[in-house]
Amino acid sequence: MNRILLVDDDTELTDLLSEFLVGEGFEVSVANDGGSGLRLARDESFDALVLDVMLPVHNGFELLRMLRDETRGTSRSLPVLMLTAKGDTVDRIVGLEMGADDYLPKPCNPRELAARLRAVLRRGRPETPAGHEGDQLTSGDLRLLPAEHQGFWAGQPLHLTGAEFAVLKVLTEQAGNVVSKEVLTETALGRKLMPYDRSIDVHVSNIRKKLSEQGANRDLIINIRGAGYKLTRSAAS
Repeated sequence: MNRILLVDDDTELTDLLSEFLVGEGFEVSVANDGGSGLRLARDESFDALVLDVMLPVHNGFELLRMLRDETRGTSRSLPVLMLTAKGDTVDRIVGLEMGADDYLPKPCNPRELAARLRAVLRRGRPETPAGHEGDQLTSGDLRLLPAEHQGFWAGQPLHLTGAEFAVLKVLTEQAGNVVSKEVLTETALGRKLMPYDRSIDVHVSNIRKKLSEQGANRDLIINIRGAGYKLTRSAAS
């Protein structure tokens, strides 16, 4: 059973979402402020975090930043789904830039939340059967290990979130070809691309930053205007 930490100061909403998610087979813990949410996330083991932006003590961005800072340089990255105000594009982009895996505008449909959580959780599961630990994807100095959800550039770890790994995996599988945002959203994030949705753009920006920190050229992944993104063949040795 997947353990979910739900952090939101709206008690009526957390009661509603908790009841629904438990009925969908999740185990749910609730915190109603950023301080208790941070303590629970640090002290217990969860499979995913559902995090509101507007919280007392620590807001959602502060909590996310602290959690990501604490796990920076390790392979442990708790999947995070941000709850943002409806129509607030800035909050969505900031959350993704700080390492959130996905977002859902409030008020949210409990069924949509459950579906998004399942998509986030699927991205963190091994993808190759037992006995295939050596399976990998490579493009020059870029190496991905799907079974372990780990990425490397020139032997150095990239420390990708689940969403970032999923996006880079699709681009690596299609290296040299343009992959549309629609395909990246559906394949990597497990949902349909919505109007004005910049999730893929932000994830790609984060991936570029992490690659460049390890010495890769920022043009390794290029944007083909109106078409999508491409991992260039210049990545090949």
